[in-house]
Amino acid sequence: MLVAGGGPVGMVAALLLARWGVPSVVLEAAPERVAVGSRSICVQRDVLDVYHRVGVADALMARGVTWRTGRTYHQGRELFSFTFPELGRSAYPGFINIAQTEVEQALEVAVRGQPLIDFRYGHQVVAVTPDDSGVTVDIRTRDSGSTLRGTHVIAADGARSAVRSALGIEFEGRSFDDKFLIADVRTDLGYTGERRFHFDPTWNPGRQVLVHPQPDSVWRIDFQVPADYDLEAERRSGELDARIRRVTGDAGYETVWLSVYRFHQRRASTMRVGRVLLAGDAAHLMAPFGARGLNSGVQDAENAAWKIAFDRRGWAGPGLLASYEAERGAAAAENLRVTGATMAFLCPSDDSEWGRRRAALAAAATDPTARAAVDSGKLAEPFWYTESPLTTGEPPADFPRGPGSVRPPIAGVLCPDGPIRLPDGPAAQVPGRSAVRVPDGPAVRLRELFGDGFVLLAGSDVDPAGLATGGTAGAPVATYLLKGIDEEGIVSAALGAGPAWLGLVRPDGHLAAVLDAPDATTVHAALDRARGAHR
Repeated sequence: MLVAGGGPVGMVAALLLARWGVPSVVLEAAPERVAVGSRSICVQRDVLDVYHRVGVADALMARGVTWRTGRTYHQGRELFSFTFPELGRSAYPGFINIAQTEVEQALEVAVRGQPLIDFRYGHQVVAVTPDDSGVTVDIRTRDSGSTLRGTHVIAADGARSAVRSALGIEFEGRSFDDKFLIADVRTDLGYTGERRFHFDPTWNPGRQVLVHPQPDSVWRIDFQVPADYDLEAERRSGELDARIRRVTGDAGYETVWLSVYRFHQRRASTMRVGRVLLAGDAAHLMAPFGARGLNSGVQDAENAAWKIAFDRRGWAGPGLLASYEAERGAAAAENLRVTGATMAFLCPSDDSEWGRRRAALAAAATDPTARAAVDSGKLAEPFWYTESPLTTGEPPADFPRGPGSVRPPIAGVLCPDGPIRLPDGPAAQVPGRSAVRVPDGPAVRLRELFGDGFVLLAGSDVDPAGLATGGTAGAPVATYLLKGIDEEGIVSAALGAGPAWLGLVRPDGHLAAVLDAPDATTVHAALDRARGAHR
């Protein structure tokens, strides 16, 4: 198994594959890892669960800054604030902020400690040839070239993906004219734990400024600036200091990192060619407002990893790998739709868009119902696979599809979390677990049962073990009666689980089926569909 790209998405993919016992070679073109600023900083709650599965969430939580409130201002006046809704009870806050460089460092420590992963710097992929039985990759190193063969390839090699280029996959979209100046500064702003977004402040009229906390008293200040902005000229003139001080006031500050970006909205024309799966920036680029870039890339990696593991072990049906494009392509399209709408609000391109922006900001000052139209970035969230070929059942007509909505626990939606207590003894072990196991007896979380096979959760009138017998072509299935593990009733309430309820959960934590009074035929059909074997 080969992974092109040694950034966070590639390393997460390799670590998840190692949980399944799948060895991988990670090919990173750069000769070494260089810490460049903070780049992505926001880690979403459900992505922290993925980081937990690969063993780095505790380190990230210990270093990251938790924020639970976002405030939005217009011309210095606060319009509204928000927090993060959820079903159940998560172990993690809605977001933590931590520099991508620190995420990469934690992941590389985990990778170096995993004997199933061979991480190679200075190995640039230059050609990729997939066929029916695997993939051949040509590699260039500083001194020579070589060829490697793998059963599959995850291409996580970034926006300038060599794999995508080698396969002739188009990367269509657009770039925005306005620039954005990121200034990471160490200072005391007099508050903590909040994201603040300023529309049209008097000190940046017609544009906006985003302020985010980071560890070690560092704040990210993200200024929208004109297309002809010149950082070096502003630095020389002293105006850069004046610009920063309009945010920091009289407090002293230390500049940690400065960078100027243009943002892009692009998507690969396909995310899969045979046994090659594109993930992260190799598959999609999106504006960062809403933190949907790296968070969605990690979710790509998780989706790809369990499907490749199933394919290698002979558990997958013929449609499982193909479902990667159906599911993560739909997720990319949704993220690009949402971030595209945000950029239209932040960077209006015509009089009509400017008019909508001015009207929304003016109305939001006095009308709470108008605030939904003010778009400073709809924050990252897991996608719902309700139309996936792996999902049993259809979503209701009133299924909430708007960004930020609480999704009901139907098939396709990520299963909510909550505290549970497992019984003592061997019954608490999850079949098929290769690297991490749930401890016997103590209070844990529902999502700690996920990641290594299918899980059936059942109401008191259902026999999940009896219904699942013989229905998975060897794939592991763990079964739990909710009444035996859900002492506080939080999980059952979040799932809406009655006595005859049965939920089938995929390795990535998404509900594949929600059934009422099921029989063995129905459960076997749902399991077949969830592993891509539905006829």
